[in-house]
Amino acid sequence: MLLYYFTDKDELLTATLARIATRMIAQLDGKIPVEPRKPFPVLLEQVWAALASESLQPFMHLWLDLASGAARGLQPHRDVAGEIADGFLAWVTIRLQPESDGEPPSLAPLFLVSIEGMYLLKAIGRGALADSAVIELASRSK
Repeated sequence: MLLYYFTDKDELLTATLARIATRMIAQLDGKIPVEPRKPFPVLLEQVWAALASESLQPFMHLWLDLASGAARGLQPHRDVAGEIADGFLAWVTIRLQPESDGEPPSLAPLFLVSIEGMYLLKAIGRGALADSAVIELASRSK
């Protein structure tokens, strides 16, 4: 039956992961609305708290599995992970407060790298280190 809708396993996996990513973004949207736009430290603390919630933990575990496959060069893992990262970068960009009037936020890539690195630390049992990094990044950015 699935072969009627999907040409192969990769197409099915891509569609499934895209649907899962959409559900995660919808949950993040509910926790952190676009307006008002937030300074880097405020958004960082809000996103970190949201990712620690029980409702988002399963998504983050799946994300680490997907990223691991992408790191090994597996397809469609690499393409899908790249699309998800691009989508999260766009999500962050529209929520970050511009550094000055009329300028788009330039800290979105740093934000993405920070969240990803901290989540990896948490996943390998170094959650306290990740939490202290959030506090340090937030205090330096204020």
